[in-house]
Amino acid sequence: MPVVKNMNDEILRLKNQLCFPLYAAAKEVVNLYKPLLDTIDLTYTQYIVMMVMWEHKSISVKELGKHLFLDSGTLTPLLKRLEGKGFVRRERSETDERAVNIFLTEAGEHLKEQAMKVPVQMTSCLPLSKEEAKTLYMLLYKLLSKFNGEYNGS
Repeated sequence: MPVVKNMNDEILRLKNQLCFPLYAAAKEVVNLYKPLLDTIDLTYTQYIVMMVMWEHKSISVKELGKHLFLDSGTLTPLLKRLEGKGFVRRERSETDERAVNIFLTEAGEHLKEQAMKVPVQMTSCLPLSKEEAKTLYMLLYKLLSKFNGEYNGS
């Protein structure tokens, strides 16, 4: 066991950081999604984009970024890949040429049927009771709301 030279060193111990278990748990959960999403030819990030698209059908890149906490530099290549797969269509806004709007295609809508299996399969992968999962969900959204003013998961 390493010797702590003074109490101030405790603040820098990995086990005392909130950020580390959040990061590590998120990474592990995303890894659990991989084999499920491979069957529908999506990465995790593409999957969360598609979830927003299934809900909204069309949305601006700016609004999509707000929903997903992603910037346009991250979204642009992601959306190009989804467009290449035929799941979305990108168009410049007619009212503002700087803005790009994303539209769900028919193929993207059909993909939704296959994707509906993923959340059901994931519930059996996580070692949490329904109550624990609900508590974690509420705490994480509470944390997110502090970063984005009024973020409510929608």
